[in-house]
Amino acid sequence: MATFTKRKFSASTDGRGITVTGTSATGTLIHTSVTGTTNFDEVWIWAHNTATADKLLTVEWARSTGQAGLATRFTVPTRDGLYLIIPGLPLQNARQVRAFAATASIIVLHGYVNRIA
Repeated sequence: MATFTKRKFSASTDGRGITVTGTSATGTLIHTSVTGTTNFDEVWIWAHNTATADKLLTVEWARSTGQAGLATRFTVPTRDGLYLIIPGLPLQNARQVRAFAATASIIVLHGYVNRIA
């Protein structure tokens, strides 16, 4: 039977939101998944835009050393709460989730991973 453990993002301090400071590819590290292919992390991410205008956010999914991730773009509405960006997608083998935005230090990402073993 599988076990689930709720964890903060690997790049989060004390479970706090992560401010997206990057404005181009490789961007800001959000999370590095569990090592290996037996277990996996179920990743949940919400975005909040603190600017006075909608902002473009790009999430790079499953990035690894020397290999770009799959880029997905989102328009995050201005000052309107948290928006679900990644709805519990699985990730493993030390793959990374990174993000960058059109403007630095405007979008904050919150969330967690369910480590499934």
